[in-house]
Amino acid sequence: MDGEFKAIFISATNLVTLFQAPVPTQGPINLVVAVSFGLLVPSRILSVAKYGGLNVHPSILPEFRGPAPLHHTLLQGRKTTGVTLQTLHPTSFDEGKIIDQTPYPGVEHRAETVEDLRELLAPIGARMLVQAIRSRSFLPPIDEAPGYEGHGSPVESSYASKIGPKDRHINWTTWTASDILKRQKLIGPLWNITKALVKDRIEQREDVKRIIWDQGFRLLEEECHLFPAIGHPVIVGLHGPAQKVYIRTCDGNILVADKVKIEGQNTMEASHAARRSGLAPVPSGLNELRQSPHDFAAFHSRLR
Repeated sequence: MDGEFKAIFISATNLVTLFQAPVPTQGPINLVVAVSFGLLVPSRILSVAKYGGLNVHPSILPEFRGPAPLHHTLLQGRKTTGVTLQTLHPTSFDEGKIIDQTPYPGVEHRAETVEDLRELLAPIGARMLVQAIRSRSFLPPIDEAPGYEGHGSPVESSYASKIGPKDRHINWTTWTASDILKRQKLIGPLWNITKALVKDRIEQREDVKRIIWDQGFRLLEEECHLFPAIGHPVIVGLHGPAQKVYIRTCDGNILVADKVKIEGQNTMEASHAARRSGLAPVPSGLNELRQSPHDFAAFHSRLR
């Protein structure tokens, strides 16, 4: 492998590479390199390269195998992490041979967002990749790096699945206020469904509405004398100029939603959106609102 070295670098910005094998224009391709790439690089791409492919993966494998290791590192509150350099497997995620790896337990971090964590790990991965290419450590026969699962590593195997709608669906019975605010920051917007009472020309009927918390929540700091059921929104401030939606979490905190989006509508004030969509009772007039003995009104149903 003397002389000029040619490689294909695959990133999320050149997805077209996955749909057609590249045609070398200046000699054969030696290596395919994938960095923070959440899709499987198919064998028809790897077969073009003389020495297959390398992947820079932002976790200490076998922990957080799969397409979203950065998200799951933060979602699970891990305070240490690292990088693994491995060969690309033609049919499976993160099942290649490990060439280099951050020693366990990894590097400490204070990242609060995926981008923060990526910026921390990017130079570590870059140095690891350059060193492997210079030393030709990816050439067969490959000596796997110590610390891999089969070599007595304390790291347990886990899968970092792609983030999808189910990961944003709030479970009010198990997610604490901290969990919700963390997911809101990392993978928001979050969502729920709940029951609405919709009036048509003939009768009132039940319907199901999806609520998208696209403006997020904030933690109520001041003392609250309301004790609503967990996950059952309450409109507070009926007698004042500003009405907010309060939701109690399973750990006893109150989250406040100032604005919300009901699916199919624009984002608007949460209390207005709830009444307009039939999620909460609508006063028949201003006098009824003022004469109410309570300064709050609950939604018709809990959030699901």
